[in-house]
Amino acid sequence: MAVSRQIRAEVDEILPGIIADRRWLHENPELGFEETKTAEFVRQRLESLGVEDIRTGIAKTGVTGLIRGTAEGSGKTVLLRADMDGLPIDEENDVDYKSQTEGVMHACGHDGHTAMLLGVARLLMERRDQFSGNVKLLFQPSEEAYGGGAKPMIEAGVLEDPHVDAVFGQHLLSHMPVGTIWITGGPVQASADMFKIRIQGKGGHGAMPHGTVDPIQIAMQIGTALQTIVSRNVDPMEQVVVSVCNIHAGKADNVIPDTAELGGTVRTFTPENRDLAERRMKEIATGIAASMGGSAEVRYTRGYPPTVNDDAMADLVWDAAVKVVGEENVHKMTPMMPAEDFSYFLEERPGTYFMTGCGNEEKGIVWPHHHPRFDIDEDAFQFGVATMVQTVLDYLGSTETGTTNG
Repeated sequence: MAVSRQIRAEVDEILPGIIADRRWLHENPELGFEETKTAEFVRQRLESLGVEDIRTGIAKTGVTGLIRGTAEGSGKTVLLRADMDGLPIDEENDVDYKSQTEGVMHACGHDGHTAMLLGVARLLMERRDQFSGNVKLLFQPSEEAYGGGAKPMIEAGVLEDPHVDAVFGQHLLSHMPVGTIWITGGPVQASADMFKIRIQGKGGHGAMPHGTVDPIQIAMQIGTALQTIVSRNVDPMEQVVVSVCNIHAGKADNVIPDTAELGGTVRTFTPENRDLAERRMKEIATGIAASMGGSAEVRYTRGYPPTVNDDAMADLVWDAAVKVVGEENVHKMTPMMPAEDFSYFLEERPGTYFMTGCGNEEKGIVWPHHHPRFDIDEDAFQFGVATMVQTVLDYLGSTETGTTNG
């Protein structure tokens, strides 16, 4: 494990710079597709490191750069991705690096992802003689906003020129302790679909309901019945979530309205369950509405697909993480219902999305993602950077590197 020990030592040396980058990014958050300052910061850092073929303005604010290995070998290309956008949240942390942008905050760790990938770039630039092929660095806009930045970057051609053979990404997790890495093959995050159900009834006086077709009653029946999709239609060994998250109907206390609307989200891990949920939702909503004298229109919108890791690539990252943090600190990840648009990269190329613990109760870093008091134990950066560098060396490494890893 000589290489990993050396990597950890080098990460320790550059860790203050990674933390400084993260704090600048945290102070200057930008929303999706508005990351102009962030993209320029990234461009300048890549240029100062000597990274080649730096391209900007991809999918509005995306940035890529290329590191060319000098060792003899297969010449494959691996893509490493970090997301850059913040969230529309007012920060409540009392820290020196608190957001200076009113109403915007890095509350999901993307500032850490960007800073870590810049650290990875620095170490890989110094180790070009240890791998063949290329490392494509990709800094993505707008993971948080609906639609996301991954798909338009792919459509812009980031998986070609040179052709990308494998993709890797990581996410900091505040509910996992610092010093741990979490990985699994197969599904790791769910798809994210949204629905709106508009119910047409017949309004009237609240004191004379017999003369109406009450859309609120229809909506309540539909909302309850939608839960049978999970309890009675889905294999109980599989995971599906159907959540009604909002209902809008009426304005007065004595008036039954003409219409009501339900909205919510559906999370699944397989295409079959995704299709099942959409089909049954339409059947349930329209059937119940018709049986009660009204009608229902269902608008089902598919968002990010499931994030599904390649088994072999997950094993590769697992082995790399063991070299960095030790076997006792690498854990099999339980799939999570939040979605992630790295899924689009994994639909196109084999790869793995892994999780790096950044929580620390002793430091008060216990708040969940998307909370105004979310923060990161910055000690986590050393483990995320070292694991990613080791993964690249193991995937692209020369024969010499492979023998020194053992």
